[in-house]
Amino acid sequence: MMIPTRTLITLTAAVVAAAPAVGQDHAHHGTPAQELGRVSFETSCAPDAQPHFERGVAALHSFYFSAAIDAFEDAVGVDEACAMAYWGTALARMSNPFIGADPSAEALAAGRAAAERAAALDPATEREAGFVTAIQELYRDVEARPHRERMRAYERAMDEVRRAHPDDREAAIFYALAVVANAPPDDLTFAAQQRVGEEILFPLFERYPDHPGLAHYIIHAYDFPPIADRALDAALRYADIAPDAPHALHMPSHIFTRLGYWEESIRTNLRSYRNERDHAMKTHPLDYMVYAHLQLGQDRAALRALEEARHVVPEVPAGVLGYNRVALEGRYLLELGRWDEAAGFDIPEGVPDYVTAISHFARGIGAARTGDARSAQAEAEELRRLRESLEAAGEGEWAQRVEAQQLAVAAWAAHAAGRHDEAVRLAGAAAEVEEGVEKHPVTPGPLLPARELEGELLLELERPREAHEAFERVLTYEPRRARAIYGAARAAEAAGLTDAARTRYAELVELMGNADEPRPELEAATAFLGR
Repeated sequence: MMIPTRTLITLTAAVVAAAPAVGQDHAHHGTPAQELGRVSFETSCAPDAQPHFERGVAALHSFYFSAAIDAFEDAVGVDEACAMAYWGTALARMSNPFIGADPSAEALAAGRAAAERAAALDPATEREAGFVTAIQELYRDVEARPHRERMRAYERAMDEVRRAHPDDREAAIFYALAVVANAPPDDLTFAAQQRVGEEILFPLFERYPDHPGLAHYIIHAYDFPPIADRALDAALRYADIAPDAPHALHMPSHIFTRLGYWEESIRTNLRSYRNERDHAMKTHPLDYMVYAHLQLGQDRAALRALEEARHVVPEVPAGVLGYNRVALEGRYLLELGRWDEAAGFDIPEGVPDYVTAISHFARGIGAARTGDARSAQAEAEELRRLRESLEAAGEGEWAQRVEAQQLAVAAWAAHAAGRHDEAVRLAGAAAEVEEGVEKHPVTPGPLLPARELEGELLLELERPREAHEAFERVLTYEPRRARAIYGAARAAEAAGLTDAARTRYAELVELMGNADEPRPELEAATAFLGR
């Protein structure tokens, strides 16, 4: 059951008021422990090493990897034979399991060395040996075995640990994390995520409400529109559980975004941004902030967040974080319909193909919407090449997302060239492909949903009833999305569905009640409601 926005704002008021001051330093070696939640993880390490180890595990559960490594090194400084501290370092070096790829070669080498050291120390108990054996799977034959294959082997190994020790909550939690990270993105029943959620995560969260990993992994497990409301309680509580972990401050916005709670997303991402010390990582909460501000008609605020990203991260980062840095630029232009600027969007160099695809998508849609069919078709062909490259590299999920972008651009290129039947066919195909795989956790959503683009195309072709169906379908999985609401209202008005138009126009007026720019769509909504 979804909670009304006004109620949610009340619930989160205390969280926002507790936001740390800008520039607050994080703890490092020898400084007091940070507020990272409560973790109890018994080991055979020396008693004086145990607090450092548990602090490392708490940081690990919030993907605060640098703090985790610091804490594990502190544990080793007290007890050189603490095999589990090396286990923790090896797991931290592997970084975010939801990225779906290995970290840098340097991090891999350091992680493998830590995993080997953990094994060489001959863990003192059978339980600890199980954890250490499991971590070996993440580093075994790195050169020959793909990341996903090793992740599945790690999941199986952790399953053995938790079955051998059914009362060990940390074994159960780390197993659940592996299941969620490995869940197939094209299973839109979310069977694996819901299984470990209902069997492991929720029951443990009731017993241990201040455990950071439980809140965190519930959010990841339910970060999908049909089931996101199940994770709302975890989202409301996580930032207070681990207020010194920047990722813990950001993660609630995954659920807020799925439910259309834009104000709450902005607040929690602002806290995350202020606490994040890694400049490249700052692009992640900024992307979510730009997206949320645009839904509220707060275009000046979105631009300020965009300019902040340009200032703190002037160059596009390599790897998955490049996605956020490029996407927040693209979504600002496309959401606002600044087609001329989108058509000239810069193409970054030295980034993964799925990041490059963002630029070609923006350029293609921008060119088509300005009537340049030839340039738009060229961008569609470039997206096709990128899709094929991703497929050849074994990146099937990203290939599918880029295929949706390719088909959407091809649809609008065909429309610009006057081939309207072909355009409608391609637009529908793009939407089906995009809806066949879930969004990647790195992004709050596609720059423009393919189904929304189909609705806008149908509206231009004066097929308002079909357009209305397309927009309403978007709103089932992207609630309170401004362009889809406006499209649904326009389509309903054109189709003579007066009540439906009135409902959606009223929703748009409510959504943009604190807009900082006089959006044309808001003016249209006000005019319709005044008639």
